[in-house]
Amino acid sequence: MIEVCGLSKSFKERRKKARSLIGLLQRFRSSEKFFAVKDVSFCAESGTILGLLGPNGAGKTTLLRMLSTALKPSAGTANIDGVDLVKNPLEVRKIIGFLSDNTGLYGRLTAREMIEYYGKLHGLDSSRLHKRMDELFGVLEMTDFVDKRNDSLSSGMKQKVSIARTLINDPDVIMFDEPTTGLDVAAAEAILKFIESCKDRGKTVIFCTHHMHEVDRLCDKVVVLDAGRVCFDGTIEKMHKQTGQSRMDKAFLAVLNSGRAYNAA
Repeated sequence: MIEVCGLSKSFKERRKKARSLIGLLQRFRSSEKFFAVKDVSFCAESGTILGLLGPNGAGKTTLLRMLSTALKPSAGTANIDGVDLVKNPLEVRKIIGFLSDNTGLYGRLTAREMIEYYGKLHGLDSSRLHKRMDELFGVLEMTDFVDKRNDSLSSGMKQKVSIARTLINDPDVIMFDEPTTGLDVAAAEAILKFIESCKDRGKTVIFCTHHMHEVDRLCDKVVVLDAGRVCFDGTIEKMHKQTGQSRMDKAFLAVLNSGRAYNAA
């Protein structure tokens, strides 16, 4: 279970100021704070998939990086299965899996070597590690390429390796940041099926995507961010009813437009 309570993340804005007419020399001066995420609160229950939606620059990745403890919040906190991520970030890291949108792989290692390495970092003993690896290789349909070097794999294969690495410790809370972006239909389908299986096994999942058909298929509820703030928090059914739109993409746009009109007023 994830309980997010007033999370905010601010950064200092810096502006460039030319010191000459041709602008060859520049300096930076401090300016006002910019909030990438502002006072965000929501809850994701165990055994559910929460869709995290928003336009580019809405603050989704910043929020996920805070929840993964990669970034320290400027304010607020979150409880991950009862553990406070501000007070106990190391404990949170033991119980979560976070698939970033820019997760890199060691090219000279094979998929098997890569995942085994991360399993050992998590402290898994040999028996448990190899059992878990076999399970992931089967579910993610990786058996044909686990002994190939990562730098020889396709984009879909690399994404599967990244997912297996993320989940090698069998975390109860999992965050996926655009896991199907750039993948072909077959690779995307395999990953979506795996995410569905996470829900079936009682995991808490946050699923960030721009593909609205994936949201319709997978998510029990959605949180929509715009300019760092929550503009919708509720079920798919609630979004359709509130906006009067039957299509998910149109409902999403209606929520954004409504929130922007309210803020402008």
